[in-house]
Amino acid sequence: MQLTDFDADQRLLSQPGTSLVVFTSTGCSSCRMAHNLLPNLQLPIDQLYWIDAGENGGLVERYEIFHLPALFVVRDGAFYGQLNARLNQGELTRHIKLVLLREPDDLP
Repeated sequence: MQLTDFDADQRLLSQPGTSLVVFTSTGCSSCRMAHNLLPNLQLPIDQLYWIDAGENGGLVERYEIFHLPALFVVRDGAFYGQLNARLNQGELTRHIKLVLLREPDDLP
């Protein structure tokens, strides 16, 4: 599912469960790999959201995106932070579980 500057907050705040939010760009080779890989992994998430960084500068600024792809976890409308993990099932699963142990915050 795609998110934009106009609907991201509303959709993330109202969506129950755990969401993985991924910022990508069309010119980024790692982003293309993420687009091909992430939908096929068995991750502990309920939704996978994509944000095109090139078309959604407001979200890029608010989330302080410097490198792509950038992955964030949101659960039940609460922000749990960025994932710093390689794009493989084991590492992503471990990091998602770890980030959910943190105290949640408001969406950026």
